[in-house]
Amino acid sequence: MYEGIDVRESTPGDTPALMNLYPAAFPDEDLLSVLSELLGDQSLGLSLFAVHQGAVVGHIYFTDCAVPGNTGTVAILAPLAVMPALQRQGIGGALIREGIARLKKADVRMVCVLGDPAYHGCFGFEREEEIVTPYPLPEEWRDAWRSICLREDEETLKGTLSVPEPWRRPERWSE
Repeated sequence: MYEGIDVRESTPGDTPALMNLYPAAFPDEDLLSVLSELLGDQSLGLSLFAVHQGAVVGHIYFTDCAVPGNTGTVAILAPLAVMPALQRQGIGGALIREGIARLKKADVRMVCVLGDPAYHGCFGFEREEEIVTPYPLPEEWRDAWRSICLREDEETLKGTLSVPEPWRRPERWSE
């Protein structure tokens, strides 16, 4: 694991650092539009930075969502970025673990993610069969829809995920 990383909640003053981080980490994707929308309303979720020697080297966002007809909050893990030169050194994992720990304390029931099954599987995410994404996923992505339960002895959540405005665009679920 990368030494000397501090994980902290982001503040509005951190936005310029994100405007550099995401294009560097994902040069072929435009994540800045959804990120700007998420960060524009602090009530939508949890935003964490990984900082090393005063520089932002990673970021993760957990959006608060719900499954109608069920109690409790479900979060979506997205997006997650680490500076390219520092990838595969444990920074993304540190952000995921810290986020999950904070969400457990906040009594969030479950975290869902649309991502690499092998990577997210390392953190306990398993294929999600009961919670349906708000828009159909391409068939080849079906195994990438994963979740982790944060509370023991809970009734299984079933239904379609209800997401806030930044995630209510079909293209954000199929690109």
